[in-house]
Amino acid sequence: MKNIWSIVKQVRFSKLFYQLIFALVVGYIFAYFFPILEYFFNAFLIVLVLLIVIDAILLFKNNELLTAFRKAKHSRLSNGDQNDLQLIVENRCNYKVHVSIVDELPFQFQIRNFEINTNLTSGEIKQFAYNLTPIERGEYHFGVINLFIQSPLRILERHSKITSPFMMECYPSFLKLRQYELMAISNRLNEAGMKKIRKIGNSTEFEQIKEYVQGDDIRKINWKATARKSQLMVNHYIDEKAQQVYCVVDMGRVMKMPFDNLMLLDYAINASLVLGHVAWIKQDKPGLIGFNKSISTKVVADRKGNQLLRLQQALYNAKTNFEETNFENLLGYLRTNVTQRSLLLLFTNFETLGALKRQIKYIRKMASQHLVVVIFFKNTELDQLLNKKVETTFELYEQTIAQKFDYEKRQIVKELQQYGILSVYTTPQNLTVNTLNKYLEIKTRNLI
Repeated sequence: MKNIWSIVKQVRFSKLFYQLIFALVVGYIFAYFFPILEYFFNAFLIVLVLLIVIDAILLFKNNELLTAFRKAKHSRLSNGDQNDLQLIVENRCNYKVHVSIVDELPFQFQIRNFEINTNLTSGEIKQFAYNLTPIERGEYHFGVINLFIQSPLRILERHSKITSPFMMECYPSFLKLRQYELMAISNRLNEAGMKKIRKIGNSTEFEQIKEYVQGDDIRKINWKATARKSQLMVNHYIDEKAQQVYCVVDMGRVMKMPFDNLMLLDYAINASLVLGHVAWIKQDKPGLIGFNKSISTKVVADRKGNQLLRLQQALYNAKTNFEETNFENLLGYLRTNVTQRSLLLLFTNFETLGALKRQIKYIRKMASQHLVVVIFFKNTELDQLLNKKVETTFELYEQTIAQKFDYEKRQIVKELQQYGILSVYTTPQNLTVNTLNKYLEIKTRNLI
């Protein structure tokens, strides 16, 4: 009895079934006025019942007609990027079937119309590629794979559910790591059409003495070695290594502002991951500090083999809240735990000059012990108001207020310059590039 009930629950009627039933009802209506047609429609009904029985036998004679499973290109999802996934379906019965596949995607995507329709011959395996773009970090749980299977008769439909637990963790954008890696090695981020940086100064950490070749800087000729070898020899230098580079990420309410489906915090986290990867390649020690009302996340700067994995694990589920950030607690933590002079890349956001002045005394004290770079965001909504043609008095008021906020943002840069603090004022979409440019410039100028 239990098996019969489980079969009944899987039965669905196709569109063809309802069309045939509708034709049969209309036929019997006509047969009421023309009795001779009754014999024809009685035969039609018998044939329909036989076809339904045959169709049911075809659909339910095997416990498993089709198999399906998911496959992902990467073991994790990359936040804000297109992630490639596949659905692989195999027909295990000995006849052709039509199937509609409905995959229950994680609720974070809010996709309710995902459906794939296809035909599968006997023993055929098909792969269906699709991509998903997550906009928040955390765990993504996939539901069951629903298969609506029809035999060649296409009268009945069998609803088969394939329960395959499938969970993927969404990490900060790791797909961009390789994109910036090779460009960062040569200090040439302009290869991807990005902002160019001007190489200033020279590296000062001595590496070795080599023979002079055309194109070498004649100012680096080592005259003592030249006298000994009786040929021109030059000193070669490399970037200083093993410097501590901390990404200090504000996780307070100011970073909840949305931009292009992501929060400012997500952009800061993605940039921190890329920067940590590049710093590790540059032989530096990447580290992380996340703070709001207190220190919520910390990864000590190091060059261990698993340092990049530790950064990813610390960042992938980091959340912001509506609390005000406490720069005084951050200063106290730095004084106690970061005693070596380090590069601090402070990701935060100041909307007004007054907001900066409330925190500037703490930033100045940090800058007295470390090299601090304050990274904050340009409000792109202001650009739209500033460039908008004014037609009404209300729009004039809006544009005036926008000009005031834009002026204050630029004053923040000047205020930081006044105290000798470096800054990066950037749009969210250019955050990673501009931050890397600033890091490479600091490395080239040996400012740490």
